[in-house]
Amino acid sequence: MTAMTPHRTVALPSGRTVPALGQGTWYMGDDPGRREEELRALRTGIDLGMTLIDTAEMYGNGAAEELVGEAVRGRRDEVFLVSKVLPWNASARGTVTACHDSLRRMDTGHIDLYLLHWRGPVPLEETVEALERLEREGDIGGWGVSNLDVDDLDQLPAGARPETDQVLYNLTRRGPEYALFPRCRELAAPVMAYSPIEQGRLLGEPALAAVAEAHGVSPAQVALAWVLRHEDVIAIPKAATRQHVEDNHAALRLELTDEDLRTLDAAFPPPARKEPLEIL
Repeated sequence: MTAMTPHRTVALPSGRTVPALGQGTWYMGDDPGRREEELRALRTGIDLGMTLIDTAEMYGNGAAEELVGEAVRGRRDEVFLVSKVLPWNASARGTVTACHDSLRRMDTGHIDLYLLHWRGPVPLEETVEALERLEREGDIGGWGVSNLDVDDLDQLPAGARPETDQVLYNLTRRGPEYALFPRCRELAAPVMAYSPIEQGRLLGEPALAAVAEAHGVSPAQVALAWVLRHEDVIAIPKAATRQHVEDNHAALRLELTDEDLRTLDAAFPPPARKEPLEIL
């Protein structure tokens, strides 16, 4: 049974561990007609050990957070919740207000990991100070960043230790491998990969299909297994149906061979130089 598949974990700088394969919620919670199926999908993921759930105040203007809150009701202790503050809300006062609003929407007493969604007009020092205040006061278990490139990380206040950098990373977006991955490893902060299947646009790629056919699996499972080949990368694919969640979970059983990786490298070459961080 898929539920028995061992679930690899990734360590955060704080010593906490999270599943390497979690669940994303971008574009979820928007359509009332899909709500019950989306709730079943999230709960299926929890049952399968995909207990890291990523959301944000931006997603559906809070609708995704409300969906997540309903999905984890009665099971909050099993789940590692991640949410994000928008850059224009990330002032000293605005970060706290945004966090409290997210707590209310998810009907929870704390957020396990709270991220700056991307860099905006507020100085990083001010945002980090607010995040550290939220951590001291118990509203969040830790803080991190999202969509920050190497130069941005280097401008964090001295001694600041983000728990993760959530960035766009998949076979067609390999730029982070060149400079960002090494910088995050220096910080002992795992990368959290959003859109690891490029929102489905990867699935028609011939090289991906060939590797999938050789293993008797789906192209999406190959794309996920490729991201998860790194021991310090967390993948957060979105799945809005139970079947999609189960398919994603099956990627944990897939071990790509050296030949598979060479095939994928030939079709999707690794970066040869520093590239600007891409954002969806």
